[in-house]
Amino acid sequence: MLDEEIRIFLEALRGARGLLLYRGILQDPVCRAFTGFLEAVAGRAGTDQLLEAYAELFYILSREAGETGTEPVGDAWQNHLLNLILFDDNAFSQDAAAYSLESLGESLKDAAARDLAALQLLYKIDACKARDVVSALTGGQAVAGVLPAWEKLAVSVPHRAPAGNSAATEMKIRLHNAAAWGDCLQDLAGYYRQAGSGIFGKYGAFRWVSRSRSLEGIAEPDRVSFQELTGYKSQQQVVLDNTERFLAGLPANNILLYGDRGTGKSSTVKALLNRYQNRGLRLVEVPRSALGDYLLIIKQLRRRPQRFILFIDDLSFEESETEYKELKAVLEGGLENRPANVLIYATSNRRHLVKENFTDRQPVLEPNGEVRPADTVQEKLSLADRFGITVLYTAPDRKLYLDIVREAARLRGLQIEDAVLEQRALQWESRHNGRSCRTARQFVDYLSGEPGVLPGKGDAPEE
Repeated sequence: MLDEEIRIFLEALRGARGLLLYRGILQDPVCRAFTGFLEAVAGRAGTDQLLEAYAELFYILSREAGETGTEPVGDAWQNHLLNLILFDDNAFSQDAAAYSLESLGESLKDAAARDLAALQLLYKIDACKARDVVSALTGGQAVAGVLPAWEKLAVSVPHRAPAGNSAATEMKIRLHNAAAWGDCLQDLAGYYRQAGSGIFGKYGAFRWVSRSRSLEGIAEPDRVSFQELTGYKSQQQVVLDNTERFLAGLPANNILLYGDRGTGKSSTVKALLNRYQNRGLRLVEVPRSALGDYLLIIKQLRRRPQRFILFIDDLSFEESETEYKELKAVLEGGLENRPANVLIYATSNRRHLVKENFTDRQPVLEPNGEVRPADTVQEKLSLADRFGITVLYTAPDRKLYLDIVREAARLRGLQIEDAVLEQRALQWESRHNGRSCRTARQFVDYLSGEPGVLPGKGDAPEE
C-alpha cells in the first residue's frame, strides 16, 4: 500500500517537471515547497528531512491561505493550485482569452490538455494523503497531534470576494468535480475568454508602476458604488451612457470630468468598476508623471479581450511642463491608433488643463518673447478639446449638501435626529472645507465615531 502511494507521489512529481505551458506556476513559493515535499517522499528521505519538507510546505501554505479574492475550493493546497491555474499567464491562456478555442493551434491545445492532466495529479495529493504518507514513512512517529493537516488554514470570516470573481469560483468548482481535467479544456478556455488571463483575470483595478514599466494589480480597490453618490445624477448618467457604449463595442469618447474640488468626480470613475467589472471592465490608474509611458501601456492592453479605462486623477499642468503633448498624441493625433478596448477618463479642477498666463495673450512684442503668442494659447487649449466629452461638477448648494449628508448618514445607519444632523452638518462645513461631497463624507465619518450614534458601538466607555 505504501509503495503504491509513493508511486503516486513520484508520478505527480514527474508530471510537474514535464509541464509545457504552465511551467510558470513552478516558480510559485508554495509550488516549490510542494515539489520539494514530493521529492522527499519519492526518495524515501529520512525522518528529519521528511518532517522538514512537510513543515516548510505547511508554513508557506499558512501564509498564503488567507483572502485570495475567490471562494476557497478544496483544501489549502488544492485551492492555491486552482488559483494558480486560473490566473497563470501563458501562451494558451493568452490566446484563449483573445480568440476562440477552435482557432488555436492543435499543438497548443494538446499541450494545454497534457498540462492539465499533469496538474490534476498534483491536485489529488490532498492534506490527508500527504500526512498519512509521512506518518507511514516515519514509522508512525508523525502522528496527528504532532503533524497537523492543512485542510483549513484560512481565517474563518465571511468571504469578501471582489466583484467579478464569481466566474473564477465556478471554474474552480468545475475542475474540483471533474474526473479528467484534460476534458475541461473548452470550459477553461471559455473562462479565460470571459475573465482574462494572468493579472487581468485576477484583478479588476491596476496601477501603472513607472519604475518597472509594468501593471500592478490592486487587491482591494475602492468599492464605492453609485448608490452612495447622492446628487450629480445627470453628470453620472453621461459617464454611464458613454461607458455602456464602450462595453457594447460601439464608438465611445474619452471623458474629462472637471469642476470644484470634492464633488465626486473621482468617485464617479471608481464606481464604474463596481458596476461593470462583471462585464469585462478594468480600471487602470495612471499617474500624470507616466504620460511618456502611455504608448507602452496601450501596447500591453491592445490584444486583451477586456475593456480598459485609463484613469488620470487630478490632471493639470504648469506652464513649464510639456508632458501634456504626450497625452494629446494618445487622445487624438498620433500615428498609432488607440485600440478600441481603451479609453481615457481624467478628472481635474480646471477646465483648461494647462496653466495660461496673461502674457500668453499679449500681442506686444518683447525682445525674448514669442512672435505668435496666439499659437501658444491654441496649443494649451487643445488638450482639453481632445476629450470628446466634458462633464462639469459644481459645488453643491445648501440643499444638495444636506441631502448628501442625510443619505450618507442613512447608509451608515446613524441614529441621530434630522434637525440635529443638519445643524451639525452646517457647522461642520463652515468650520472646515466648505460645501462638497467630500466634506459631507468627512462629517459623517466623524459623527460615526461618537458614542451611541452608530448602532452596535454602545455608549461611551466607563470612566
